Amino acid sequence: MQKVRRAADVVAGLEGLMWLGLGWSISLSAWLGRNEPILAAVLLAGTVMLFSWVHRPLRFLLRRFRVRKRRTDMWMHLLVLPLLLAMAFHLIIDAVLGDTWLPPKMLLVNVLASAGWLTFLLTLFIKYVIHDVKRKRARKHSAKNEAADSHHDPSAS
Repeated sequence: MQKVRRAADVVAGLEGLMWLGLGWSISLSAWLGRNEPILAAVLLAGTVMLFSWVHRPLRFLLRRFRVRKRRTDMWMHLLVLPLLLAMAFHLIIDAVLGDTWLPPKMLLVNVLASAGWLTFLLTLFIKYVIHDVKRKRARKHSAKNEAADSHHDPSAS
């Protein structure tokens, strides 16, 4: 169970990193005025998607419930919340400072998405630590119970 959970966490974290790279490449392309960064990111994302659809073991891994659940959690941190917050922050900034243009809006989305991705990774790390502590306590408790049972059980000798 722990291996499946860890695989789901790794898949979701790497996928989030890939989508962050795509988002940042859009900002970089707009800032530079060239298309090379966005084309490189789109080609990388397309290659990863094609590989995940064609490679059979990876396709089976991505169908598992835990992987889909972790990927959904990642999307909430990476896309939904940053877009809603960026819209609200943009309206406030627009009201206070006046009109803004596209790259600052996209930059705001990218900064919030990066913060959301780091929050997602921190959440996964905290969950991993909690599960590890619980597993160690359960092992210690079961070993203690087995030792007590064998000590008190006269048929164990």
